[in-house]
Amino acid sequence: MDHLHELAGRVKAAAKELALYSTETKNRGLASIADALEARRAEILAANAQDVAEAEQNGVRPTMVDRLTLTDERIDSMAKGVRDVMALPDPVGEVMETVHRPNGLEIQKVRVPLGVIGIIYEARPNVTVDSAALCLKSGNAAFLRGGKEAFRSNMTLMSILRDALAQAGLNSDCMLLLDDTSHEMAREMMQLRGYIDVLIPRGGAGLIRSVLDNASLPVIETGTGNCHLYVDQSADLAMAVELLFNGKCSRPSVCNALETVLVHQDAAPAFLPAAKARLDEASVEWRGCPRTCALLPGIQPAAEQDYIDEFNDYILASRVVDSLDEALEHIAKYSTHHSECIVTQDPESARRFSAEVDAAAVYVNASTRFTDGGEFGLGAEIGISTQKMHARGPMGLRELTSYKYLIHGDGQIR
Repeated sequence: MDHLHELAGRVKAAAKELALYSTETKNRGLASIADALEARRAEILAANAQDVAEAEQNGVRPTMVDRLTLTDERIDSMAKGVRDVMALPDPVGEVMETVHRPNGLEIQKVRVPLGVIGIIYEARPNVTVDSAALCLKSGNAAFLRGGKEAFRSNMTLMSILRDALAQAGLNSDCMLLLDDTSHEMAREMMQLRGYIDVLIPRGGAGLIRSVLDNASLPVIETGTGNCHLYVDQSADLAMAVELLFNGKCSRPSVCNALETVLVHQDAAPAFLPAAKARLDEASVEWRGCPRTCALLPGIQPAAEQDYIDEFNDYILASRVVDSLDEALEHIAKYSTHHSECIVTQDPESARRFSAEVDAAAVYVNASTRFTDGGEFGLGAEIGISTQKMHARGPMGLRELTSYKYLIHGDGQIR
């Protein structure tokens, strides 16, 4: 048996054991993980420093280096995230529905783990910890494959997680990291039918497209965020400027960051100069349609690709539109169905935008940066699902479960 199948077999065997763990047992493992992350932070930072140095030498963009970088504060945040997962209700075993049939049968719909969750992700080492913790609490084994940029960080983190589980008396094989970051091995992992129950890609458009094209397993599509802000003719323009600044500049490398601003023609003459002055504070590069360029002389004209790309950088595409209808058409054409926002004081515009935009999260007068499990009050999440089957939006513990029917009778026959 080759190395990949040997690892996958170990994870699958551990999943059967994990599904039977009590909430107390799972929380004991999580507590051990949180303590270990804090106690062994020097190892984590040393490994991460090597990854960061190599990324910088290879010319990786600063915003992507930021996603890769771990600090004391970020390690504290990871440990806190694990403890937050401990505090969440355990979804496994929850009776979702009970039906009593006329023939005396009692039928219960009960939450159960998915089984083995495969997660393929890029240069964010915190995903290793977040994914492992969420899978553990929801009774799922985690088979992870990170990107080469974070290889040392991920290997160190996984070693710490597995040691912590063993110390707590849990089967450490319920979380494993594939120690080969080649594209060939990733494609083989996408074909592990019979070992992996569901595959979740976390990363850019290229990664997600590769998984969708190559996987023979069920896939939950997550992540890509070509998010729009539409400034309606009735918008509070000062509010719109701040929502744009927050959505674009607070952390441009994340999937809920804004990539395009659409502006009603009546609002554009006042809004665009004010918005550019604010975003100039963060050195944002504007790429605009001809009408935007006329109002903001000197900016770069936008190409068609600029309305398609998820920049993950201090770059913003912009377009002036004649109407709400035109804004809705643009979003329908270019959206990745992640997070979309309208700024308006008109209840009818808000109603239409909310009803007609097809996205996991639709905002009226609030930043798209809130699309996050913690911000929604759902606890930690494994990603933002942009598809419509099973789970949509922030994927927390409940979204990492399926269900089965338990039927109790006393000899009924059909």
